[in-house]
Amino acid sequence: MNDKDFLEEKMEDNKIQNSDIDKEKKEDESEYEKICYVCRRPESKAGSMVSMPGGMNLCHDCMQKAFDSVTQGGLDLSKLPGMPYMNLNLNDLGSLNKDLEIPKKQKIKKRSDKEPQKQLERKDIPAPHTVRQKLDEYIIGQEQAKKAISVAVYNHYKRVYLADTAQNDEDAVQIEKSNILMIGPTGSGKTYLVKTLARLLDVPLAIADATSLTEAGYIGDDIESVVSKLLSAADNDVERAERGIIFIDEIDKIAKKKNTSSRDVSGESVQQELLKLLEGSTVEVPVGANQKNAMTPMTTVRTENILFICGGAFPDLEDIIKERLKEKTSIGFSSELKDKYDKDANILSRVTNEDLKKFGMIPEFLGRLPITVTLETLTKELLVRVLNEPRNAILKQYQKLLELDEVKLVFEDEALEWIAEEALKKKTGARALRAIIESFMLDIMYEIPKDPNIGSVIITRAYLDKNGGPLIQMRG
Repeated sequence: MNDKDFLEEKMEDNKIQNSDIDKEKKEDESEYEKICYVCRRPESKAGSMVSMPGGMNLCHDCMQKAFDSVTQGGLDLSKLPGMPYMNLNLNDLGSLNKDLEIPKKQKIKKRSDKEPQKQLERKDIPAPHTVRQKLDEYIIGQEQAKKAISVAVYNHYKRVYLADTAQNDEDAVQIEKSNILMIGPTGSGKTYLVKTLARLLDVPLAIADATSLTEAGYIGDDIESVVSKLLSAADNDVERAERGIIFIDEIDKIAKKKNTSSRDVSGESVQQELLKLLEGSTVEVPVGANQKNAMTPMTTVRTENILFICGGAFPDLEDIIKERLKEKTSIGFSSELKDKYDKDANILSRVTNEDLKKFGMIPEFLGRLPITVTLETLTKELLVRVLNEPRNAILKQYQKLLELDEVKLVFEDEALEWIAEEALKKKTGARALRAIIESFMLDIMYEIPKDPNIGSVIITRAYLDKNGGPLIQMRG
């Protein structure tokens, strides 16, 4: 092949690549709304756009303001916010494509006008026992919590289905939202339960931390940032986000601050701000950012069909429950001992709204979380089951890693009990299991690949107690 043929082939390849890029760009433009480069409003709010070279779009309002400013004279448009390139020749804008293009994470998917919004089908709603069976494959224990959440999710999406089918029926029964409050000690599986639930239901999930939320106007994340995260998880598809799940973790951190004379901008005020989201409202949220500003596009999201799950460890709530229960003790043969509840590991299951009010949650907030689910503290037996029973158990992960080296990994029962005992000492629930396993598996994962003749490794309690080594069996 001579140089001429080589150059012609390269030029042909470049043409094919450019045509593919143009095709993807056109598909991308048809899927997402155009956004004004100046005011950052989408075309659904600002109207039709004037497209310019370099991927820049301007709404008619901003274009008119620009021309009015020019006719008045004496104004340098390059100094206006969002207009750094207005003094350039339009033919030069094509070379500034990357600078002028709105980032994809800030683009909003178009609402389908030709096709009606896809309604939820009755057959698409999984029955509670089906959800429970799927949760059992991943989560050990917490039987009552899994049962309550399965029923709550089933009823929630039945409510969405009824709302879709009765849009034009004025006499239809309106079912109120049933958001969920999860209470459980750290490491009991609150976040993991919600993640597994969202994956099984195939709906977008946003996990927000309540500790970063503050009242609007103060440093921190606004309440709308919670919905903005869900929109991002749904790939900026508003219709899909409006049927997702939002999990607000560390909800106990926004309890009313006691003995404070300053404004409670991260406590009771946040609870008041969350009321509208929990009950169902229409909110303006930033796209591709957590906070509102002039350079961030905004869109409208309805929260009436979003399932909110709030979770927290609620430290010292046990003392409030015990204090209430001890008030019922009396003197006599039928009396109850005051220390009866001190050894109750599942004291959180006796929680009431009155206990949560004393903790610092306002009544209006609790009223919008009608379903309260409590998770049990993981015992030694449950921790042993967590190690090897779930579909993606920690031990199965390590066994899969060593299978790539054609090595079989085996844990003795006594070794599993030792790991569970050490995890209980750390008092961080199931989170401690991986840290413990990582520490003693480090040397094994480092040494095994050195010798290709190793066939299996057996982890013993003596090795974990540092009184010996693992049992290694060679091939053949």
